[in-house]
Amino acid sequence: MKRFFIIAVFLILLALVCVGIVGFNFMRDAGIKQYFATMKPPAATVSTVVVKPSEWTPGVEAIGTVNAVRGVDLTVETSGIVKNILFHANQKVATDAVLLQLDDAVEKADLVAQKAQAASDQAALTRAIELQRRGVGTDATLDAARAAADASAAQVNKLQAVLDQKQLSAPFGGTVGIPKIDIGQYLAPGNSVVTIQDLDTMRVDFTVPEQQLPLLKIGQTVKLGSSLADMSFAGSIRGIDPKIDPASRLVSIRGEVANPEGKLTPGQFVQIRVELPQENNVISVPQTAVTTSLYGDYVFVVVPAKPAEGAAAAPAKPDEQKAAADAAKPQADASKPADNATKPADAKPADAAQQQAFTISQIFVKLGRRNNGMVEIVEGLKDGDQVVTAGQNRLFNGMSVAVDNTIDPSKSANKEVQQ
Repeated sequence: MKRFFIIAVFLILLALVCVGIVGFNFMRDAGIKQYFATMKPPAATVSTVVVKPSEWTPGVEAIGTVNAVRGVDLTVETSGIVKNILFHANQKVATDAVLLQLDDAVEKADLVAQKAQAASDQAALTRAIELQRRGVGTDATLDAARAAADASAAQVNKLQAVLDQKQLSAPFGGTVGIPKIDIGQYLAPGNSVVTIQDLDTMRVDFTVPEQQLPLLKIGQTVKLGSSLADMSFAGSIRGIDPKIDPASRLVSIRGEVANPEGKLTPGQFVQIRVELPQENNVISVPQTAVTTSLYGDYVFVVVPAKPAEGAAAAPAKPDEQKAAADAAKPQADASKPADNATKPADAKPADAAQQQAFTISQIFVKLGRRNNGMVEIVEGLKDGDQVVTAGQNRLFNGMSVAVDNTIDPSKSANKEVQQ
């Protein structure tokens, strides 16, 4: 019996211990859950910009290739051995400057012989004319002499042309490239010798979709550069292809731009922007303010925080009001002598207490055109909205924020784009 009693007491104690452990764990989990449920996350510091209608300069953006207005790869017209190279790489040459000399010894000898024959034929013609004048010569003899003289003169011109083909001359003034031949090398007709490019004026060829064709016309300003942030060259549209490519639905456009310093190189890739007439009252925000997700593009708008429930509670009970008034009287009496001295110190806590709290609201927007680091908002925002421009990756809808515009990354980015 005693043994049974001891076992029963032990089991009861064991059950109490187990119930205590389970109860403790349950209360601990409930407390943790309540703590995290009521815990308010700290306000995130963000920079913002106020949305205002502004002037907008739209444009048509494209990518293109730069070429010289005048530029060709020079080739020889006849075969021969390279005798002399009269240029070096990157040399500026004038029009008709001799660049290459082929071996022309045979042609020169043939030309000398033919000139002698032409002189002999011309002398025969002169004698035939004199004999005809005296009435001694016949018409047939005169005609034969004249034909022989004309044929010899034509043959001289032909040999002179063949001799000239042994020289390669610059068709226009420009800059020559690296020689593709060596002295002593045999060249066949059509062999490339060197490229020559006139770098003073460049042309840029690009294409735009057929939907943008009505926006373009001859003479419009074209800006181009290595990137959209560096549009340092300006020119104008010189040609618009009257035919749309049926395969790609693109239209070919050609512009011209001055290149006095030679910074543009033929074959260079460039970003192009055709300036369109300015528009007013366009809603736009920095591109850094827009976040793209699978659900669409959105921005965070800063709005005043809604008052918490119970913040506007019922007036205090009469007893509480009386106790508060009694407690405030001594403090008011004690503060009267030092009223003026404590005003500045008391103002700061009061301002801090009255500082308005803000939260953010996630707003989906419809984007339009882009220009100089700004993006047009077609739908979703209105004048006066305060939009977050930096720190969106750590924000969520309804989060408390603190606005600090002392440093705004979007402004520095926009300055760089404009420069």
